[in-house]
Amino acid sequence: MENKIEKLNKVARITGFFWVMKVLATTLGEISGDFFSMTLNMGYVLSLAITIAFLIVVLVIQLKSLSFQPFLYWSVILGTTTVGTEVSDLMDRTLGLGYALGSLILFSGLLLVLLIWHKNEKGIKVYPITQTRVEIFYWLAILFSNSLGTAFGDFLSDNMGLSYLLGALVTAGVIAIVLLLHYYTKINRILLFWIAFIFTRPFGATFGDLMTKPLSLGGLNFGRGIAALIAAGLLSFVILYSSEKNKKIGAANNI
Repeated sequence: MENKIEKLNKVARITGFFWVMKVLATTLGEISGDFFSMTLNMGYVLSLAITIAFLIVVLVIQLKSLSFQPFLYWSVILGTTTVGTEVSDLMDRTLGLGYALGSLILFSGLLLVLLIWHKNEKGIKVYPITQTRVEIFYWLAILFSNSLGTAFGDFLSDNMGLSYLLGALVTAGVIAIVLLLHYYTKINRILLFWIAFIFTRPFGATFGDLMTKPLSLGGLNFGRGIAALIAAGLLSFVILYSSEKNKKIGAANNI
């Protein structure tokens, strides 16, 4: 029965590698979103249209796949985090809503998705997921979570004036607290998962800002193209490494 569930499952197992890849994917998403809107000077509306098109393509392929495909799965995560960057910037800089109001809107959207998910499925689980309708709720929640995490991270840096390093320390502190709550309390694990998912978004984004922003703003002033290649290379390496490790564990369990 366990092997059948593993075969039909469509999403990543929640391990330490998962969170490392999540941070790297959000770093790459932050850089990619800024590359389209700023480096290529496409503006937030056109950039959002391009990233949404990418997300739709990889998401459709993901929904039609019959099993978990690591690179495909993380391509969808990348799509949601890149769209999240564009949505946050569009709400603040084009629509003039501000990051605080934008965060409230996105939080309300996430809460609504989770409530509908819980009501329709009589509960929420993030692994394993074997049914398409549940997977749709999963990806909607991830999209809102990544968008919310982007808006919150921008709120820390732009509205509160925190440096990229200090912003990373704040979000890292929240993640550390969630980790402690996971191991030493009986607080609902699904709730802690979504909190961690939200805050790993600004945590990863700060590394993107750190690499690409000017020295005068506390960054390393790397070009966005070079920074994107670095982040993509690291993400690909961890995906391959974790996939091989999981295969070895699976082979050992079947002996």
